[in-house]
Amino acid sequence: MDSIHINRRIRENAENLSDALESHMLKVFAPDARKELRRFNAGEVAGLLGISTSFLRKLHFDGRIPDVHTTPGGRRHYTAADIQVVRAALEETAKTKGAYMRGRRPGDKLQVLSFLNFKGGSGKTTSSIHTAQRLALKGYRVLCVDIDPQASLTTLFGYRPEYDFLQAGTVYDAIRYEDPLPLSAVIQNTYFTGIDLAPGGLLLQEFEHETPQALRHNIQPPFFSRMAMALQEVEDRYDVVIFDCPPQLGYLTMSALCASTGVLITVIPNMLDVASMSQFLQMSADLLDVVSNAGASMEFDFLRFLINRYEANDGPQQQVVAFLRQLFGDEVMVAPVLKSTAISDAGLTHQTVYEVDRSQFHRNTYDRAVDSLNLVNDEIELLMQNAWGR
Repeated sequence: MDSIHINRRIRENAENLSDALESHMLKVFAPDARKELRRFNAGEVAGLLGISTSFLRKLHFDGRIPDVHTTPGGRRHYTAADIQVVRAALEETAKTKGAYMRGRRPGDKLQVLSFLNFKGGSGKTTSSIHTAQRLALKGYRVLCVDIDPQASLTTLFGYRPEYDFLQAGTVYDAIRYEDPLPLSAVIQNTYFTGIDLAPGGLLLQEFEHETPQALRHNIQPPFFSRMAMALQEVEDRYDVVIFDCPPQLGYLTMSALCASTGVLITVIPNMLDVASMSQFLQMSADLLDVVSNAGASMEFDFLRFLINRYEANDGPQQQVVAFLRQLFGDEVMVAPVLKSTAISDAGLTHQTVYEVDRSQFHRNTYDRAVDSLNLVNDEIELLMQNAWGR
């Protein structure tokens, strides 16, 4: 088979796969619809707010909060917007400022978190979207920035990058070297209250291709400053920005790192992945030295290793985690993300564990996954709060 036939076959495969994905999306979502977030029951809402369900009922009884959707059986269910209303009402009468509204205050710097690893399949996208959603449910204003040309994060928010952002509309438009747009021009609202999205897509690969020429011609600002400068335009609108980085140490990743205040390196606890991470860390250090010498300023409030897909009963995994804790100490997060069929099965329909209803899974399976993710994401929230001096 000569190269012409190979190219034709590859193109046919690409077109067939694109058509199949389009068909799958149409089955999951109506043709012109976007994803919608489910309602949350009173127990979930009380847990997010840190109050009891009886106190939540009393708020309704006293008329302090408006009524919400109620089932024929008398059970209340809340949209994410409803939760924000309840949170604001609680904050008005709280004895301590920020007891319920825990986002930025005057003088607090924007928290910018990068989820990254050199190795694909380490759970960066899954971790970043679950963190974003948990923080949004707890009242934070979140901007997700998808800088992976594969755009998996963008897809999870119900977009089809290969159709919706084929020619324009991605983060690339805000960081390109010729006539960049304001970041606000590409930010999209999402179905998830409290989260906006700066989409990714294949166009981002152009940044990797154009940067060497930009360096040769000394085009300013340099690549490592462009992401941070783009964020400056919108930073007053958010408490936290979350970067989903590509699985490579390219110019996009370096630009995100130079804009970040916190770094979360996802790790699958097996020795092959740890060996790959060793190379990743060495390459990162070398490249960060280069951009630092070129004038980049990088100061992280924290760097943490996030253990992903952990199986507590797996002896070799336990040994790897113990090895990492001995080596990195407190930089390894206390809580790991457990391996769970609830997480993987939710992903089959482009959803997260926070989006799916508990009734779709075995109760113990669902609760175990949610508890694991909550522990991880609340630990990340605590790191942010500590960075703000609280």
